[in-house]
Amino acid sequence: MSAVAELATDTVTITQRNLKKILRVPDVLVFTLISPIMFVLLFAFVFGGAIGDQGGVGYREFLIAGIFAQTVVFGSTFTGFSLAEDLQKGIVDRFRSLPMSPGAVVFGRTLADVGINVLSLVVMALTGLLVGWRIRTSVLEAAAGFLVLLVFAYAISWVMAYVGLLVRTPEVVNNASFIVIFPLTFSANTFVPIETLPGPLRVFAEWNPVSSVTQAARELFGNTAPGAPEPEGWALQHPVLYTLLWAAVIVAVFAPLAVRQYQRAASR
Repeated sequence: MSAVAELATDTVTITQRNLKKILRVPDVLVFTLISPIMFVLLFAFVFGGAIGDQGGVGYREFLIAGIFAQTVVFGSTFTGFSLAEDLQKGIVDRFRSLPMSPGAVVFGRTLADVGINVLSLVVMALTGLLVGWRIRTSVLEAAAGFLVLLVFAYAISWVMAYVGLLVRTPEVVNNASFIVIFPLTFSANTFVPIETLPGPLRVFAEWNPVSSVTQAARELFGNTAPGAPEPEGWALQHPVLYTLLWAAVIVAVFAPLAVRQYQRAASR
């Protein structure tokens, strides 16, 4: 069997293992799905009345794409947490004793988390429909919107995989990721228009990939006002392309780093 075929086979096996693990510990899945529901309801009802329409679009329609982006990015921390937990509990040592491709463990973990993000998006979409969000484009465009979100989330999961293998402690993964991801998701157009942000923060938000994935989702779901002025900055004028470029660069950089770090961590 070739190295690529072996990697693919072992990755499928590890992905199945990770998904079964989630099903056997349903409280993890329940709390993972409760979080997006809470965010949708909190922002829709608590902040929605105070903030009002945004550029001719109801705030709830403006909001949902931002909630989608924030949730899938935060969901990527589960990758780092799970890998750090496997290292701490000695699961990785057991994998080392098996005749398997070393990269399969990391690939399997990131792919399993795509499944978790799919469930999160389904739950959020249903909750959004209940609070007034609507998709105003075609089925294909809406599917493309969800796909862009999942691709970006998959890329971020490689960053978290590297962090989880580097720090080796689940608690540190949670703290470190929160410090980085929280300001990154709020310093964007996720919950408020970029035009309301002060100068330097506005420039950062215009080039923040979280802003571009949010803008891409809004456009593909039809949650932008007809005839609204074009966003400033190339990134938000071409949000799908900019998001995919970021995703490709992140995977190209962090996938090799994560696999290499796994080999180092497993050999200790």
